[in-house]
Amino acid sequence: MIRRSVERYYEGVVLGRPLLTLCVVAVVVLAFCWSVPQFRLDASSDSLVLEDDQDLRYYRSIRARYGSDDYLIVTYTPRQGVFSESALDDLAGLRDALGALDGVESVVTILDVPLLESPPVDLTELESRYRTLEAPGADPAAARRELTGSPLFRDLLISADARTTAIRVDLERDAEYEALLKRRDTIHELGMERSLTSAERARIEQLTTEIRRKTDRIIETEASVIGRIRSVLDAHRADAELFLGGVPMIVADSIRFIRHDLVVFGIGVFVFLVLILRMAFRRPRWILLPLLTCAAAAIVMMGFLGMVEWRVTVVSSNFVALMLILTLSLTVHLIVRYRELHERSPTAGQGALVGETMRSKFEPCLYTVLTTMVGFGSLLVSGIRPVIDFGWMMVIGLAVAFVLSFTLFPASLMLLSPGNATSRADLTDRLTRGLAAVVERRPRWTLVIYLALALAGIAGATQLTVENRFIDYYKHSTEIYRGMERIDRTLGGTTPLEIIVDAPADPEEAEESEDGEWADELPEEYLDEPGEAAGITGRSYWLNSWHLPEARKIHDYLDSLPETGKVISVVTAMDVLGKVDARIGSDDFFLSIVYKRLPDDVRDLLFRPYLSEDGGQLRFSVRVFESDPTLRRGALLARIDRHLTETLGLEPAQVRLTGMLVLYNNMLQSLFRSQILTLGAVFVAILLMFLVLFRSLRIALISSVPTGVAAAMVLGAMGWAGIPLDLMTITIAAITIGIGVDDTIHYVHRFDEEFRGDKDYWATVRRCHGSIGRAMYYTSVTIMLGFSILMLSNFVPTIYFGILTGFAMVAALLANLTLLPVLLVIFHAEKHRDRLVG
Repeated sequence: MIRRSVERYYEGVVLGRPLLTLCVVAVVVLAFCWSVPQFRLDASSDSLVLEDDQDLRYYRSIRARYGSDDYLIVTYTPRQGVFSESALDDLAGLRDALGALDGVESVVTILDVPLLESPPVDLTELESRYRTLEAPGADPAAARRELTGSPLFRDLLISADARTTAIRVDLERDAEYEALLKRRDTIHELGMERSLTSAERARIEQLTTEIRRKTDRIIETEASVIGRIRSVLDAHRADAELFLGGVPMIVADSIRFIRHDLVVFGIGVFVFLVLILRMAFRRPRWILLPLLTCAAAAIVMMGFLGMVEWRVTVVSSNFVALMLILTLSLTVHLIVRYRELHERSPTAGQGALVGETMRSKFEPCLYTVLTTMVGFGSLLVSGIRPVIDFGWMMVIGLAVAFVLSFTLFPASLMLLSPGNATSRADLTDRLTRGLAAVVERRPRWTLVIYLALALAGIAGATQLTVENRFIDYYKHSTEIYRGMERIDRTLGGTTPLEIIVDAPADPEEAEESEDGEWADELPEEYLDEPGEAAGITGRSYWLNSWHLPEARKIHDYLDSLPETGKVISVVTAMDVLGKVDARIGSDDFFLSIVYKRLPDDVRDLLFRPYLSEDGGQLRFSVRVFESDPTLRRGALLARIDRHLTETLGLEPAQVRLTGMLVLYNNMLQSLFRSQILTLGAVFVAILLMFLVLFRSLRIALISSVPTGVAAAMVLGAMGWAGIPLDLMTITIAAITIGIGVDDTIHYVHRFDEEFRGDKDYWATVRRCHGSIGRAMYYTSVTIMLGFSILMLSNFVPTIYFGILTGFAMVAALLANLTLLPVLLVIFHAEKHRDRLVG
């Protein structure tokens, strides 16, 4: 009763008043089109971390305490050697040109850092001023020996072979943006000491929203500054090889890549769709109406994302292409069904043809959309923000595609006459009917072949790994890859890892008293604050002769690891100052005086990034070789934690590992869990939907097999080919199942209809292959070719995504046209089993 009422209402409104329907759709599309300019992209580091990662909150609190590393790095490799007169002159000119740019706050090179040994300086000189490479009488040869041997600057500003130097470029900060970050990070820092209140957590959410809005303008500004920086670098490339790196540059270039992908994917898929529709259906109406529907769906979704401020990341950069492809797959099924009906009844009116098309395809199309939604919706359990957003985008987008396919498409078709019926005998017809003949003759061989493929896929899936390198996300030709590789090879690694070591909860009283024995002897002018009981070494747990050796053991261990490059800590500062006066490392009284009298810029360079204000916490800044193909992040982090707590005797509560390496590793390790969760969720949900649709557990189980085999094949191919799971490939299996079952539903639904005629199973298979098989072929080929456009991306995971999803669609199509009919005949027709074995 309800179904008939809905059908009458649909036919009376959509089909009975097509012009009114088109006007309403046009108004809706134009309304969303108004919000398309608000469509935004996101390539920040937050798009590479878990949604509710506790380590992320800790990382933000540490960043609030010790400062951010969001600056640009230029690697400078001159033809004549860094310390040649011509290279130093060119480096000075480059530094001055960069420093003069609007948007650049400061530039630091080897020309600007203090030289303590070229010639040697005493503490009195260090307190008042310090010499640089540009100072009159500076000796480049002596400076080279000092800098390449410096505990601080070697592998930081200068490579060990002195062939490459780094230029640090700090961009101007937006005061309002910095204030927002400080407020948010200050609350995060409170979370290091106690649990945050609900009001504080709500404040963090509010500040995060404000920061996100402010970030859009800052990214645009920084992209403009980076463009001007590149122009300056281009003027110096004749004499040196230069690469630009750093977080702001990676963000700016990634957004440019995402924007490029959106445009290229959209245009490329659109052109493919035109060609496919032209080859498949020839008539202009079957080209224009599907394209109109696809374009409307894409515009509505882009407008919606702009309206709700939902940002597109590298993971979802292909959503426009997906929207076009999936919307077209719906309209292709409608076109094929309409042409079938028209061929059977050439004299039927347009209203009858369109009405019957919509009635017969509504249920299978509804369930195919719902199952595809389930496939994408399973991504919501991944815990990875960009993957979750991608899942929501496609769930909503599929709903939009379905509504427009059953409103805009049929209403437009109602305004046209049926025209002449066309014959459907072509290459597609021969291919699909040929497959029917093959499986009818060799049903057992079909089962054996697919069993072997499934087993091979499962075996390959066990080889899957999540270990992948961020540097490999980009093509080798991109500056991101080349710059990261240069920094990795010559300047001490790229991926930051931070080891935070706290003082014990209850330091030994004996140590405290002995540390402060000399404090009363210290003149008041040398105390940090007049009237204090002691200087820095008296109030700091770590910065004294008792505990610096313990810090050195940690530093030396981290430096000895083959995976680590540059390591900086208070130990580095002590080594630098020890070259000025050897007493600094052994005389606490003397160290406190020196610390107090250091110029602020030197103290900011040597101590403040690595020692908390109260002296009770150490920060070891470590850079890891990202380009090392043997890097195993999880094993490295576990090994470091185990050595510090078991070998060096630190309490577990004292040690905390953080930084982007930890956050990225957490995301990678979650991929295995996500893969299991998403596959489990999608299979259970689709099985339940099959039960509702087919009302038979046997048919529901049979219908799940072909797509399951296709998913096993694509995961197996990844495993055997050594393609790791990443932010993009994690979605392939769920998408394969979600889209692959569309063909299954259409085939089983048509099988049931055709079987009612003569009750002949193999004749039913032949008729299904000649009818719905054509639509399955068209949609699968469309999806495969559409995804091939993704190979034009600058993101390697997107390229893999395109290739593997295309392969998965072919596998699902073949399984649904070969394995599925055999299973239907065998398990649905036991009384005819003798016809199969004969």
